[in-house]
Amino acid sequence: MKILKYFGLIRPKQWLKNFFVFAPILFAGQLLNFDLMFKNIIAFIAFCFVSSSVYIINDISDIESDRVHKKKRFRPLASGEISIKQAKIFFIFIALITIAITSLLNIYFAVVIIVYFVINALYSYKIKNIVLLDVFFISFGFMLRVLGGAVAIDVAISSWMSLTTIFISLFLAISKRRAELSQSDLNDVNKQRKVLNNYDIVFLDQMNTIAATGTIICYALYTVSEKAVTTFHTDYLIYTTPFVIYGIFRYMYLIHRKNLGENPEQIVTKDIPLIINLILWFIFSVLIIYKQKFLFKI
Repeated sequence: MKILKYFGLIRPKQWLKNFFVFAPILFAGQLLNFDLMFKNIIAFIAFCFVSSSVYIINDISDIESDRVHKKKRFRPLASGEISIKQAKIFFIFIALITIAITSLLNIYFAVVIIVYFVINALYSYKIKNIVLLDVFFISFGFMLRVLGGAVAIDVAISSWMSLTTIFISLFLAISKRRAELSQSDLNDVNKQRKVLNNYDIVFLDQMNTIAATGTIICYALYTVSEKAVTTFHTDYLIYTTPFVIYGIFRYMYLIHRKNLGENPEQIVTKDIPLIINLILWFIFSVLIIYKQKFLFKI
């Protein structure tokens, strides 16, 4: 069916990344505030549509390189199922929906959405070919998701939480580059993604070690920071750190031993140990952050 081809163009599986939007409301202790949660859901939907518009732009700019990739050649544009003209018309449709949804929230959220679109457009047409800047721009996308979730409900973000987001998003971006490099035919690297010529496995592993370490340390420091302890009235959140450590280690195992990582959303949705770990982290975090509200209701 033609409509399924358009779904492939907007990549709904990658909307999982937009769940970063809910981080501020969780750690602000407002998860049970349904008015704020409704705003966060709107923000999530807005990011789903704006990210989909970016994917269309990216597929148009990458159409030639995608055609020589063993997996990406099956994408709607690369395979010829959808023409560039049709993709551009569909982009306008998605952009109009994004504008309509974004208008439901405040002006600050609209600014975040605009910045997100601009940096991703720059990435698609220029930055993706510049070594190091490419992974930083991917990281900015995750950071803007968290910032967007915060401004949508008018809450402040902890500095340590911001640093945690930066490091974990760098970790995911670098892991993606490593997977692309390890799975590529070295003779076609320049055709598939030019920037891969400037990386090698050893260098990427060194960067990823730093990013992984930064994620764990910043998260641990956030859990015992003055802001967190004051907000949650406890320092027990530190006991969720082992879940973060295991999650990072498991992801690294899947990258190094299973040669995965090119599509983070597939790992998160298919690796059972990682899924269980994420669920346990969420449950323990909610119980610790919201224990007083739960006890009050009981």
